[in-house]
Amino acid sequence: MIKKGKKARMATVNLNKMSLKDLQTLREDLEHAIANAQLREKQEVLSQMEALAQERGFSMNELVGSKGRGKGKGSVSAAKYANPDNRAETWTGRGRKPNWLVEKLKKGAKIDDFAI
Repeated sequence: MIKKGKKARMATVNLNKMSLKDLQTLREDLEHAIANAQLREKQEVLSQMEALAQERGFSMNELVGSKGRGKGKGSVSAAKYANPDNRAETWTGRGRKPNWLVEKLKKGAKIDDFAI
């Protein structure tokens, strides 16, 4: 561990004398090390946030919501199309087209005719 005010000593490498393959390997190693350092930093911040939340009587879930979408209810999309014969039949434009829309499209209608 490095004490405050002191810098870590790094080995001095003459990059100009390295081969292309060695430089590419070094870059890959560096990118991997950076990704690992970022992950460690995120974990440290998350741990600190969890400790602070717990200290104040909250859970992280209460403060920021659940992680990811996972299984369960997702967000509800607004309807974009409606059946003119029955305005209660709508479609968001996502997923499989409803039967009423498929039938109307087969008869030559355009999808824009049903836009809300």
